[in-house]
Amino acid sequence: MQIFKLPRSIRQVSTHVLAILLGVLLTVTSLEVLPSQAEPAPALVAQKSSPAAIGNSSFVTAAVNRVGSAVVRIDTERTITRRTDPLMDDPFLRRFFGDGFPQQSPTEQLRGLGSGFIFDKSGIVLTNAHVVDQADKVTVRLKDGRTFEGKVKGIDEVTDLAVVKINAGNDLPIASLGSSQNVQVGDWAIAVGNPLGFDNTVTLGIISTLKRSSAQVGISDKRLDFIQTDAAINPGNSGGPLLNAQGEVIGINTAIRADAMGIGFAIPIDKAKAIATQLQQHGKVAHPYLGVQMVTLTPQLAQQNNIDPNSMFEIPEVRGVLVMRVVPSSPAATAGMRRGDVIVQIDDQAITSADQLQRVVEDSRLGQTFQLKVQRGNQTQILSVRTAELKDIQ
Repeated sequence: MQIFKLPRSIRQVSTHVLAILLGVLLTVTSLEVLPSQAEPAPALVAQKSSPAAIGNSSFVTAAVNRVGSAVVRIDTERTITRRTDPLMDDPFLRRFFGDGFPQQSPTEQLRGLGSGFIFDKSGIVLTNAHVVDQADKVTVRLKDGRTFEGKVKGIDEVTDLAVVKINAGNDLPIASLGSSQNVQVGDWAIAVGNPLGFDNTVTLGIISTLKRSSAQVGISDKRLDFIQTDAAINPGNSGGPLLNAQGEVIGINTAIRADAMGIGFAIPIDKAKAIATQLQQHGKVAHPYLGVQMVTLTPQLAQQNNIDPNSMFEIPEVRGVLVMRVVPSSPAATAGMRRGDVIVQIDDQAITSADQLQRVVEDSRLGQTFQLKVQRGNQTQILSVRTAELKDIQ
C-alpha cells in the first residue's frame, strides 16, 4: 500500500518499455561506509567523546543495559480455516475405509514471533504491523520473564507499524527514544531483539545509508524511507529497536533483503512516534493519496521508448514522473489525469522522481488540493487534484 500502489502487472504496455522503467524504479544503489577512527587525543577528551569503552565495559554494553529491559518478545497465535477436500466427506469412501479413513481438520493454528519495545509506562508497546496483523492472541514477554496478554490498539499497514497495550501497572521499564534526524551515515547501530527465537540477542553495525525508499528496498506497498544498516537482522528481529551508541532508539527493525547479507532496514523513530500517537488515539492512520501508479522518467528513458517500433505510445522526453495507470474513481481520475501523462511539477515545486512525489503527498493533509503541471504529448496541462484517503486499491 504505497501511496500509489505500484501494480502487480501493467497491462497494455510493451514488455520492453516496462522492463526499462521498472528496472530504474527497483534499482538499489550500493553504499559501503566504514566507521571512522579518531586521531589520538588527550585522555580526558577521549573519555568524554569516545564511546569505545566505559570503565571495563564497552559502549554497546552501556547502551543495551539502558534499554534492554524494555525490549519484549511478542508471540502470536492465529487460527485459520483450511479448505476441505470434498472427497474426504464422501459417505461411500468413509464406509469403505471405516475407522481407517483420515479425519479432516478444518482449522489450523499458526504461530508467529517478533520483537517490540515499551515506550510508555502505561504499557504501550511499539512493534511492526506484520508481527501482530490478524493475530487472535498476542502474548508479550518481558526480559525479566513476566508475560502479559497484549491487546492490539492500532495497526497501520502502510507504514508497517502497530501499537499493543499490556496491563502491567506502572512498574515497567521504558525505552529512551532518540531522534532519527540526528542520525548520520557511519554512526554505530545496535539491533536488539529475538531473531529466530533466540531471546535478548544484540548485534552491532553501522548506519549504511539514510532515506532508502521502500521501492528500492523491494516492498513497494509501503510508504517509507528506511534507515539502512549492516547490523545483523533476522526473522524475529521485526519490531525490535535499533539503537545509537547512547542507547536511544533511532529506528524499528523491519526488513531484510533475502538475496543479500548485511543489509537490513529500520523505520526511522521520528516517523514511528508520529504514527504511534495516531494509532493510540484513533486506532488507524489516514493517508492521503492521488491514485496513480508511476515510475521515474528521464529524457534518456523516454528516447529509448520512442525509438522502439513496438512502443504503444510516445512519451514526452522530459524529466518527471510517468503515469503508468490511473486508478478508477480516484482523485487523479476525477481530475482528468491519463496514462502516459508526465508529472513535472506539483504546485511550485519541480518533480523529478516518483519517490519525491510520494513524499510530498504523504506529508500533505486529506482534502488538500494540488496544482499538477502535466506534460501530455506536446501539450502542457494544469490539473487540480484534491487528495483523498488511501483505501485498498486493486
